[in-house]
Amino acid sequence: MAYTMTPTPVGPVGSQYCVCKVELSVCGQNLLDRDVTSKSDPFCVLFMEVNGKWVELDRTETAVNNLNPAFAKKFIIDYHFEEVQKLKFALFDQDKSSMQLYEHDFLGEFSCTLGVIVSSKKITRTLLLGNGKPAGKGMITIAAQELSDNRVITLSMAGRKLDKKDLFGKSDPFLEFYKPGDDGKWMLVHRTEVIKYTLDPIWKPFTVPLVSLCDGDVEKLIKVVCYDYDSDGGHDFIGEFQTSVARMCEAQDAFPLEMECINPKKQKKKKNYKNSGIIIVNSCEITRDFSFLDYILGGCQLMFTVGIDFTASNGNPRDPSSLHYINPMGTNEYLSAIWAVGQIIQDYDSDKMFPALGFGAQLPPDWKVSHEFAINFNPTNPFCSGVEGIVQAYSACLPHIRFYGPTNFSPIINHVARFASQATQQEAASQYFILLIITDGVISDMDETRHAVVQASKLPMSIIIVGVGNADFAAMEFLDGDSRVLRSHTGEEAVRDIVQFVPFRDFRNAPKETLAKAVLAELPQQVVQYFKHQNLPPINPEQA
Repeated sequence: MAYTMTPTPVGPVGSQYCVCKVELSVCGQNLLDRDVTSKSDPFCVLFMEVNGKWVELDRTETAVNNLNPAFAKKFIIDYHFEEVQKLKFALFDQDKSSMQLYEHDFLGEFSCTLGVIVSSKKITRTLLLGNGKPAGKGMITIAAQELSDNRVITLSMAGRKLDKKDLFGKSDPFLEFYKPGDDGKWMLVHRTEVIKYTLDPIWKPFTVPLVSLCDGDVEKLIKVVCYDYDSDGGHDFIGEFQTSVARMCEAQDAFPLEMECINPKKQKKKKNYKNSGIIIVNSCEITRDFSFLDYILGGCQLMFTVGIDFTASNGNPRDPSSLHYINPMGTNEYLSAIWAVGQIIQDYDSDKMFPALGFGAQLPPDWKVSHEFAINFNPTNPFCSGVEGIVQAYSACLPHIRFYGPTNFSPIINHVARFASQATQQEAASQYFILLIITDGVISDMDETRHAVVQASKLPMSIIIVGVGNADFAAMEFLDGDSRVLRSHTGEEAVRDIVQFVPFRDFRNAPKETLAKAVLAELPQQVVQYFKHQNLPPINPEQA
């Protein structure tokens, strides 16, 4: 992706980095009523403070006609001990279908750090208006749960002969799932979609974290409630039943599990009352949803390679105007990029031996142009020891090569892809390859590079491009498939987006951690995406 700040980038695994996710559940009480003819239709927006600005992270669904909403949508956040993660929960009354918040009436907000919520587990606070005064009697309750259990449950549900609740036509049924809260009250966990005009609904299969549904305890009772949807928010109760995940897991494709949906009021009134329909569990499956950190802690190695642009457009390295000129501080933009990325990635590679390659230069003794050479001049062993080794090899090679051209990316991409393709034989997630290309400009072999990236997208491999200098980097943005799917010149589409482009000039005056966060922003999801697509578990899932 072209750089956008991610509030919670993944850093090195170590004592100061927390490796867990936190799920936040939000409820509102006594919210302001902004609608004239009915009650407010509230939704909650979560913001995090990033560099002094509030950045929206996520939104809940809208609760129709409800001043005391319990939102089914949960907020999931990476929790870092070492960071002050400032959060703001803002509630709005939905008036239009617009995504712009100024189009909706403001119902109040509450700000605090994630640490406050986590340490208390559950907090209830007054909602405030923009002027700092209370928003009427409005309150917000936020409950936190650590998602350390990475099991997820996938349920496929249906109904049969449900009670007819609409005068003209059939019911519009949906299900709500509840678990017991610490306070003894039922807490909403999940809401299915509404199936219109039927008494025999088949809901889409859905997946939720097992911790969300039953706190990871498969024997814990959960309550399932069936409603008939009403657009004014006054949904009609059809019936309910209690069960457990262990019970639902008895369902298999050939043997669905059937449970009676009971309306207690009808049951009391009518002697011959049987039920208000049958809810069917067609299938129930518990699997593990491995995260980036599961793969890393499970033993996956990140194999790091650097590709450095030595083309003539960089300027003579002895000239202070050159991008390869090493200033009196002992650095330049190439070295800054190597340090920023390498310092983080080296923590994920046990032997810390990294190949460092150059392209676009004439090499001694015959001064032929090479687009794939070891900067330590040892083609059989291009490895450098740690980031320091790369820096030393880079500084040592500068006086011995002639900058030339053209700027060809494909040979280095194909070089790393050859190793990544060997790793596709792995039966568990053991290796993932990262190529950092640092360049000053326009790609000469665009067709070949596009083809190389599309082929590499099938492999355990990601490409990070850092653009140094002030050139036009439009071609790099094109390779970064955030806004559209990248295609090769033959029309073949990339299986996934594996290129992350960042212009160094955006970070010249920023702390060096900022460049690292931007460059590595998409890497965790790219790693997870590849291994999940290949159905590869971590090497040691129990370690994870």
